[in-house]
Amino acid sequence: MDARTVTTGHTAGALTRRAASRLVARLPDLADRLTAEILSGDGAMRPPGLTDDLWDVCHIGLRHGIEAILDPSSRPDLSWARELGRRRAEQGLPLDQLLRSYRLAGRVFWESLVEVAAQQDPDQLPALAHHAVRVWQTIDQQSSVAAEAYRRTEFELLRRDEEQVQAIVDALLEGRGADGRLLAAATTVLGLPARGRFAVAVLRQDDALSRPVAGRPETAGGIRFLWRLRADARIAVVDLGDADLDDLAEVLRVHACHHAGLSPVVDSPADLGHARWLAELALRTCRSPRQEVARLDRRLPAALVVSQPELAEHLRRSVLDGLTALDPAKRGLLLETLDAWLECGGSATAAARRLYCHPNTVLNRLRHLERISGRSTSRPLDLVELVLARHALHRIDGNPA
Repeated sequence: MDARTVTTGHTAGALTRRAASRLVARLPDLADRLTAEILSGDGAMRPPGLTDDLWDVCHIGLRHGIEAILDPSSRPDLSWARELGRRRAEQGLPLDQLLRSYRLAGRVFWESLVEVAAQQDPDQLPALAHHAVRVWQTIDQQSSVAAEAYRRTEFELLRRDEEQVQAIVDALLEGRGADGRLLAAATTVLGLPARGRFAVAVLRQDDALSRPVAGRPETAGGIRFLWRLRADARIAVVDLGDADLDDLAEVLRVHACHHAGLSPVVDSPADLGHARWLAELALRTCRSPRQEVARLDRRLPAALVVSQPELAEHLRRSVLDGLTALDPAKRGLLLETLDAWLECGGSATAAARRLYCHPNTVLNRLRHLERISGRSTSRPLDLVELVLARHALHRIDGNPA
């Protein structure tokens, strides 16, 4: 660096400091000008309540900017930038508008600096231009610090909001919905209607972790999900809107890899705790190695069995314990025939088509089962016991319930 460059730098610095010192008396006018600039144009800051302190913010920011020019060793402008970034994030002002205000502040400050220098030292204006880069570097530093504080605060606020959401969802799923304050929080924080159409879905945890992104839709098909993680399951509070349980089941078939249980529809967030228990009960009816999305309202006999395991085991022994004396292949054939006959609505003809045998063969197998169980498929009460005992046996065998 030659002597001429050093001299020019010193001259520019001195000129900039002289001009900056003269701006102190004009601070109110500069704050007026910057406020007007920020409130005008396409990127104007107009959210309600955020303009109340705008003039004070402009005045303080410009004053700290002048102080940074007069004494570069002290940087109150950076402390103020951090404070402003934090404040604007808490107020919900978009980051791009905060950065826009810094660009406008830089322009107002520089133009005012040039105006003062032109009035007092017009012959030295070329030297002032030499210092422009340093001035704009200072403004860039301020905006960068403000942006970093904004993003850090925004992250903390999001984490705090997420923790609040999780706490409310947990409370609802735990059955504490009778608390009026909790219901109010569910409507304001979670955005759930006080009356609507809700359900709970429970997915096995090993399934939910197999596809963590695809397995957790937040919205799909007009259905909204609020997910919570448990040790052995992933649970969703579901706001159905205009959708029904069949729509919900289809969404879960796409996003889940394995079993899911669905509660019946409830009309208030206060009922979600009970709905959770019913959804878990529905999930416990799933036994197939293939994916099942179990609606409780379509699995009531199986759900009854899994909800009362001791009574179900007593019923199984009373009705079907005689099957244990049979050859496993024979026992399996009788149970397969019973399943087909039940699934075909009690039609021996339809069951025979499914089993590739004659209808009389189906009837003969059913008669054999009647002799072993002591229950007749033609008597309604006997048939109820036979069906429930069959579900209890499914539960032991690990086959579809």
